[in-house]
Formats: sequence, C-alpha cells, structure tokens
Amino acid sequence: MRIAEHIAALDEEGARLAEAADRAGLDEPVPTCPGWQVRDLLRHVSGVHRWATGHVITGRHQPYSSREEAEFFAAVEDDELLDWFREGHRALVDTLAAADESVECWTFLPAPSPLAFWARRQAHETAVHRADAESAVSTVPSWAPSFAADGIDELLNGFFGRPGGLLVADPPVSMALVPTDIDAGWTLSIEPAGRRLVAGEMPAQLTVVGPASELYLLLWNRSGTERLELRGDAAVLDLWRAKATITWK
Repeated sequence: MRIAEHIAALDEEGARLAEAADRAGLDEPVPTCPGWQVRDLLRHVSGVHRWATGHVITGRHQPYSSREEAEFFAAVEDDELLDWFREGHRALVDTLAAADESVECWTFLPAPSPLAFWARRQAHETAVHRADAESAVSTVPSWAPSFAADGIDELLNGFFGRPGGLLVADPPVSMALVPTDIDAGWTLSIEPAGRRLVAGEMPAQLTVVGPASELYLLLWNRSGTERLELRGDAAVLDLWRAKATITWK
C-alpha cells in the first residue's frame, strides 16, 4: 500500500472508532481488552496519535522519554474525551498528509521512509483499536483484503521480524496463514531463539485458512477461529495467544 492509502485508512478507521465509542458510551467494557472501558481505549489511542504526531512534526531522531510520553496520555475529563480523541486523530491525519516525503524522524520498524512507517503503523494501530471499540457494541469490523494483508505483513515481518521477545518455542512449532480472498500467504516458524518467516504456504503444524480480515483479527488476538478453517494442531494458537505480545520499541 502507498502512503496516501495508509493515511486515508487512518482517517477512516479513526472516524469509525469514534462512532463505535460514541454508540457504546464511556462506561462500557471493551471485551477485547479485558479490564478496559471505552474511556480507557479512547485515552490510549488518542495518546498514541499525539505521540506519533509529535515525532513527525518535530522531526526528532530519538524516542520520547517516559516522562515526555506521559504528557501525550494526560487525557481530559469524560465530557470532553470524545472531542479530544477526534482532535488528536485529525491532527495526526493532517500532519501526515502535509508532511514532506523526505521527512526524517525516529521510527522503530523497517520501512521505506519515516513517513511511510508512521502512516502504515498508525493506520493499523487505529484499525485494531477500532475493532476494540466495535467489540463494545458487539460488532466485528471487516477490511479490504489488501489492507488486512498489509497489516498481517507488518505484524509478522515488522514486529516479529525483530530479535528478542517472548514468542519462542522449544521444540519449534510452525503456522501457515492462507487468506482466501487475496494472493498472499505466510508461514511462520517459532523457534527456541526467535522466529523465521517464509512467504507463501508451506507445510506447517497448523494451517489457518480464511478471509484476510479474519486472519488479521486472529493474529492481533481480537477474535476467535469461528470464521476460519484450522488444519492441524490448534494448540499452536495457544502459544500465539500467550506469547505474541507487542511493544512499540
């Protein structure tokens, strides 16, 4: 996907997140984020939006300190919270849309450019949290196969392409992901010292088949397997759910 497409997706996903949050109400629990209410979700996502905007607009080459980060998450009172979210989202969209493609700033995943990184990362950050907001009103979002596949690729090649992390297994296990609505696929081997990813469907202990949107939600631990076909050892997903944790940096 191109930068402009990611920015357009970010714009749409933020608007839909706000709509779902407004329907649910601030006190409603968020089933996909145990322990959170809708107000916690709005505070978190808007803080992330402001944090991302800060990196792009200042062109800083180092991450913010913990104290600086906390300032982005210092939310307003409940009666202003939804407007505060919308303002932060709008500022991020506008900042990315207006940024020069040569802008230099800190990033934490490989990308063709810092602008490409932030547009992609915030599009998927917001889309996944839109799914959280929709879970509060008992609905499940669906995305174009190209967007969902792009998000799967970012997760597997980006986040889990980095060294370290909890997602390891001894003995190794493997999982193939096969979308039915786009020409793509991934086979992930989870090994004692890390992960190894191969493009396409290869023999694996577990093969998961279904629409790209459903695979996207599954890998982000936002849905079960009701709308997917499992071939092989479903226990591989237990390891994924327990250990596939994400960090920003």
